[in-house]
Amino acid sequence: MAWNLLFFYLLGGISLLAAVGMVVAKNPVHSAIFLVLTLFNTAGIFVMLGAEFLAAAQVIVYAGAVLVLMLFFLMLIDPQNLPERGGGHPVQRIVGPLLGVILLLEVAAAIANRAVSGTTGNATPENIAFVGGSTQAFGNLIFTQYLFTFEVVSLVLLIGVVGAIVLALPERLGERLSTISLGHPRGTDAALPEGPGAAAPITRADRQATAALEATREVILVRDPDLYTGVGGRTSDVERG
Repeated sequence: MAWNLLFFYLLGGISLLAAVGMVVAKNPVHSAIFLVLTLFNTAGIFVMLGAEFLAAAQVIVYAGAVLVLMLFFLMLIDPQNLPERGGGHPVQRIVGPLLGVILLLEVAAAIANRAVSGTTGNATPENIAFVGGSTQAFGNLIFTQYLFTFEVVSLVLLIGVVGAIVLALPERLGERLSTISLGHPRGTDAALPEGPGAAAPITRADRQATAALEATREVILVRDPDLYTGVGGRTSDVERG
């Protein structure tokens, strides 16, 4: 067996195992580590194919900047508040595995109908050298023939970022909301007790006024209780959400 074929199977096998680990890992950080391992082994395969620029971009862009961006937004999500697996819509539980099986069959058919080794298309070493190298050939293809496909793939990152924000935003808004009883409006410093043994300000008020306050009691949600002020001789009852 040739050395290049041996290294190809080694790098490809590690990439597949790391990809499976990335999917089945429960901890998002562990999934990110498996993703880094997958990207590095894929970059090694690109080096074997003579695409040095693509291998460098794989490590610098994906294993570096993109992975850091993904981890940044994963940290915004509380794993305890994520929806349980299998708890989605019944249609999703049926369509999801079905699409996975179809994709697996397509990949298996593509592998079975193509040669394991050899050159595909006109990407021969002579043609690549004629256009100025693999970097020049890659640039010509990505900005001409595959421009639309490249832009569509880039939307995957945007979808991940938006999804992380949507999952994290309701929790953050809930932490910032507080409840205030309008029947106990926030007063001034004069309405506070004067000392540890002092009576509460409400005991000095007339009992009829106290009954009127209790009759009009209302609970609202505010973002900052300290910004809410009212008129009356009683401090507010604030319950943190």
